[in-house]
Amino acid sequence: MKKLLATLLVAVMVAAALTGCGSDSASKTAKVIDIELTQEEYAFGVDKNQPELLESVNAFIAQIMEDGTFDEICNNYFGDGTPVPVSSAALDESKDQLVVATNAAFEPFEFMEGDNYLGIDMEIAAALADYLGKELVIQNMDFDAVCLSVGQQKCDVAMAGLTIKEDRKEYVNFSDPYYNAAQKLIVSSDETAFDDCTDAAGVEAILNEKDDSVKVGVQTGTTGQFYCEGDADWGFAGFAMETVGYKNGSLAVQDLLNGNIQYVIIDSAPATCITEAINEMQ
Repeated sequence: MKKLLATLLVAVMVAAALTGCGSDSASKTAKVIDIELTQEEYAFGVDKNQPELLESVNAFIAQIMEDGTFDEICNNYFGDGTPVPVSSAALDESKDQLVVATNAAFEPFEFMEGDNYLGIDMEIAAALADYLGKELVIQNMDFDAVCLSVGQQKCDVAMAGLTIKEDRKEYVNFSDPYYNAAQKLIVSSDETAFDDCTDAAGVEAILNEKDDSVKVGVQTGTTGQFYCEGDADWGFAGFAMETVGYKNGSLAVQDLLNGNIQYVIIDSAPATCITEAINEMQ
């Protein structure tokens, strides 16, 4: 079930990219270098004007961690469970609603099947709305607009595989963390340069040898972009490679297989889902 959903999702996002690719790109596959390049924490971004909501969200996180709900949801995507579709109500200011901002192109945390949302964050959003006694509304948007929409009071909470980062605190108050994440490198399956690497330093040593004739794809506005371009707040030195931004990781991986970029760096869980789904399509 999970593989089918992943394949359908990626098919929608990369159908245009596949057109005219030719037989050479169709025979290529990708692989994830199984080395964590960063250490980061995901949290939810809450409207700064709703301190009582932040308290409720933190109490909810503590509850689902303690009673096993979080583990059950994760098992739907990492284990033998079945993903639960989540529907969004229409926005109606006359109703008591929880409006969640997301970017539904980040499997397994948020993605779509038809009009329904799936993913770890989306199932948590549904549970949070029930906990608060509110109707759930999900607003799907570009990732780099997620925190801004909450900061502008257009949404109540950002739930989008969101890494805690200082500059995002201008727009939101972060909840307690709920997930430990990392960035990983994706390369074509015939790439052997990283085969002997055993840690992040080894991978970075190879990447540091590359100049701006080499291109690395990232999802715009994510930690992968900050890692590649350099970010003082994170302590990321960055690389000399040209960083190419995409609306989602699937488009970046497809461009890798098309030969337009050499590497992709995205969050570890989406990296695995995306490469498995695209490889099945090749």
